[in-house]
Amino acid sequence: MELAALSVPAINRFASLYLKQEAPVTDFFHYNLSDQGVYEKRVADLQARTYMRESLAACIEAYMKPFTSSAEVMASLEKLKDERSAVVIGGQQAGLLTGPLYTIHKVISIIKLAREKEQELSIPVVPVFWIAGEDHDFPEVNHVYVESESMMEKMTYPERIIGKKIVSDIQYDKQQMISWIKKIFSKFGETNYTNELLNHICEEAEKANTITDFFSRLIHALFNRYGLLLIDSAYKPLRELEKPFFKQLIEQAEEITEAVEQSQKIMSNLEFNQMIELSSSAANLFLYENEERVLLEYNPHTEVFSSKNRDIQYEKAELLALLEKEPEKFSNNVVTRPLMQEWLFPTLAFIAGPGEIAYWAELKGAFERLDMKMPPIEARLNMTIVERAVARDLEELHISLSSAVQQGVAEQKEAFWHSVRDDHFHEMIAGVQQSLMEQYDELEKRAQDLHKETVPIIFKNRDFHLNQLAFLTRKTDEMIRRRHAIVLQKYDKLQNALRPIQSPQERIRNVYEYLNKYGPDFIHELMELEFTFTGDHYLVKI
Repeated sequence: MELAALSVPAINRFASLYLKQEAPVTDFFHYNLSDQGVYEKRVADLQARTYMRESLAACIEAYMKPFTSSAEVMASLEKLKDERSAVVIGGQQAGLLTGPLYTIHKVISIIKLAREKEQELSIPVVPVFWIAGEDHDFPEVNHVYVESESMMEKMTYPERIIGKKIVSDIQYDKQQMISWIKKIFSKFGETNYTNELLNHICEEAEKANTITDFFSRLIHALFNRYGLLLIDSAYKPLRELEKPFFKQLIEQAEEITEAVEQSQKIMSNLEFNQMIELSSSAANLFLYENEERVLLEYNPHTEVFSSKNRDIQYEKAELLALLEKEPEKFSNNVVTRPLMQEWLFPTLAFIAGPGEIAYWAELKGAFERLDMKMPPIEARLNMTIVERAVARDLEELHISLSSAVQQGVAEQKEAFWHSVRDDHFHEMIAGVQQSLMEQYDELEKRAQDLHKETVPIIFKNRDFHLNQLAFLTRKTDEMIRRRHAIVLQKYDKLQNALRPIQSPQERIRNVYEYLNKYGPDFIHELMELEFTFTGDHYLVKI
């Protein structure tokens, strides 16, 4: 593998300015990454706080116990207990077959930065991946895209999930899941690695019981040798640890919402888009009742927490009593999840995608209301995998790699098509059509005056000829397309490889198609590359 850097703008203006560490964006964070000694300062700030290290390590160990044993994971758990240690953390939803590539990129970012900072600061630094198992939007994660006949096909897991179940509670039919996985792999094509890889995934699907469990097992299998710790945000023993902070979030619900609204107002005045949808009555907590995840609102005058339609209502004292009795019913929303994460973990740095950077900026005041600082936010590594055949076809078609990664090749394909199709023949057909329409207009005028009963026949006859001319145009184009099919397919392959569905590769394609093609060492070769956290987009040439 070879590595090359490419400057690609972030998907939003706020994130682009953050990558450059420019004002006024940096004012929305507690740490400026361009400041000398910023991480030494963060370590000092962490040392001034206390954490439930032993309990947290025991909780993570219990969560990971069903997975294959790893000496490196056990070493990370011991590190976490060390009073000097810190973590690099990031999170994502539990996607099927690990979801899009950016999930893998985020994991690599977490591990890489943890290693880098451990050497730099001479303290134990642990990589942690926080799985958002409490999310309930299953359609966001229930599919994989595969290339099929020059198109990207969305292959959705077919089992129907009723209600707003959190992903960690979705138990799947194992035979149906295995059947779906085999269909995915049939699209990848068989290689020397397929049988072993497919057997492993199917074994993990058999061992797992829920969508999140299956996701965790696959991520662990790919990254356990690097000491990556995994925890599901919906894991019930974790909820026990979180009870004191949930109590604080309930007590200060109004303050937290006010703080976020104030930040949003400042950002709006600076013409930045609001990222978090928030009502002034938001409690920023979900309650899980009857296998439905319900967002709570808060009325400070009555001190009542309720669902939007008021069919669920709790006085503050009742909600606090429920928390003591059944903490697993509580979960965070987009506002309180970062706050909970900061309270639980001695976080040296948080790894964020472009969208996350923008929404975390709205939370600075909320952190302050809870006497905490937002950790340094590091943008996750962005990369595009460039296969040898792709690079060769780009060179043959005289298209720059930079252009193909950023814009795709749709324009070049269209230009090529216009250069080979018979435009003169199209013009001739258009001329025949225009002449024919003029003559039919004359026929219609004559019929309207003398033979009105023939008008419908004239229209039918005209439509027949128009359809025949359209058929002739279409068939001519099809013959030309067949003649140039090899080149046109190259454009389609390039588009699917680098900019599928006009999106970055990492948002559409899945890691297992590369593992299927290049074998289990694909991940480990990626891990050996010398990435740096500069905000550049990396081209990984294989």
